[in-house]
Amino acid sequence: MDSNETPGTSNGVPSPQPPPPSFSARMAVLWGDGLGKAAVRSIQVLAVGAVAWAAVVAATRIPLVTTPVLLALILASAMAPVVRWLAGHGWPRALAVLSSFLVILAASAGIIGGIVTLVRQQAGALAVRAEAGIAELQKSITTGPLPFSKDQISAAQAEFQKFLSGGSLGADALTGLRTAGEIAAGTVLTAVILFFFLKDGEKIRTFLIGFLPAGHRGTAHLAAERSLLVLGSYVRGTLIIAAIDAVMVLAGLLILRVPLAVPLAAVVFLGGFVPIIGATAAGSLAVLVALVENGPVPALIVLIILVVANQFEHHVLQPIFMGRVLRIHGLVIILALAAGATLAGVIGALLAVPLTAVGWTIYRTVAASRTTN
Repeated sequence: MDSNETPGTSNGVPSPQPPPPSFSARMAVLWGDGLGKAAVRSIQVLAVGAVAWAAVVAATRIPLVTTPVLLALILASAMAPVVRWLAGHGWPRALAVLSSFLVILAASAGIIGGIVTLVRQQAGALAVRAEAGIAELQKSITTGPLPFSKDQISAAQAEFQKFLSGGSLGADALTGLRTAGEIAAGTVLTAVILFFFLKDGEKIRTFLIGFLPAGHRGTAHLAAERSLLVLGSYVRGTLIIAAIDAVMVLAGLLILRVPLAVPLAAVVFLGGFVPIIGATAAGSLAVLVALVENGPVPALIVLIILVVANQFEHHVLQPIFMGRVLRIHGLVIILALAAGATLAGVIGALLAVPLTAVGWTIYRTVAASRTTN
C-alpha cells in the first residue's frame, strides 16, 4: 500500500460506504431479540384482554338483553336432542319445536312456581327460625372454649352487613332484580328467543359463522357443535344432581323430624344449580333450623349430611352425569363463580360455570385444529 493512501481508499479514491440501516431494519433488530419478542407478545395479550374485558363490561351493562340470550341458548342446547329425536321419528320439525317448547315452558313454570310458592308460604317461619338459630350460634360462641365478646361479634356482623349492602355482589344482585317488570320482560324475551333458537338455530349459527374467513369456518362449526353438547349436558346433569342433593337432605330432615323439611329441601334444590358450593351454602339454613328446633346434635347431623352430599356430588354424581363437561379443576370453578357473582350478581354465578366450560371447549377445539393442520 502506498504510504499516501489512507484506509478505506483505493488509489486515492474513497471506496463506497454501506448505507446506514433503515428505520424498519433498526426496529427489527430492536424487537427481534428475546426481550423484544416478549414485549410484543405482552402487548398482544393486553390488547386481547382489553377487548375481552370491554365485551364483558358491555354485556353486563345490558342484562335485559344479555341474560335472556344466554339463558335461551343454554335451554335450547338442553332441548335440542329432544327436538332431533321427535323429528327423527316422523314429526314435522315445526311441530317438534312447538311441542318441546310448550313442554319445557310448562315444566319450568310448574317447578319454579311450586318451589317459589312453597318457600314464600314458609318464608316467615324460615326467617324466624333462622334468626333464632343465629342467636343460638352466637350464644354458643360467646360461651365456648374460645369465647368472643359481644362487641367483637357485633362488629363482625356490622362489617358483614356493610359488605352485603355496599359491595358489588349485593349491588349487582339488586340491579339484576330491580323490578318485577324487568323480570317479566326478561322472562318473555327469554321465551321468544328460545323459540327462535329451537326453530332456526342452525340458520343463525351458519349466518354468524359466515362472517369468519373461509379457512376457519370448519373449526368454528365444530366448536359450536361441541359447545352446544357441553351446554346441554351441563343443564341436564345439573338438574339431576340438584334433585338428588335435595332428596338426600329431605330424607335426613324427615328422619330427624326437623320442621319445614320440604321448603328447606327446595332451597337446597335451588342452590344446587351453583356447582360445588351452592347446595351446601343453601343447606346452612337447614342447619340453623335444626339447631333451634332439635338441638346441637341433630344440627351437627344435618351438617354432616350436607358435607356427605357435597362429596357424593363431587366424586360420584358429577363424573357420572357431567364427566364430559366439567373437565375443569375445582379451583377454576370457584374462581369462575366468584368472578361471575362480582360482575353480574346471582345471574352471573349461575352462568359462570357453563360459560367457562364452553370457553374451555372452544379453546381445546381451536388448539386441536391448529395441531392437526
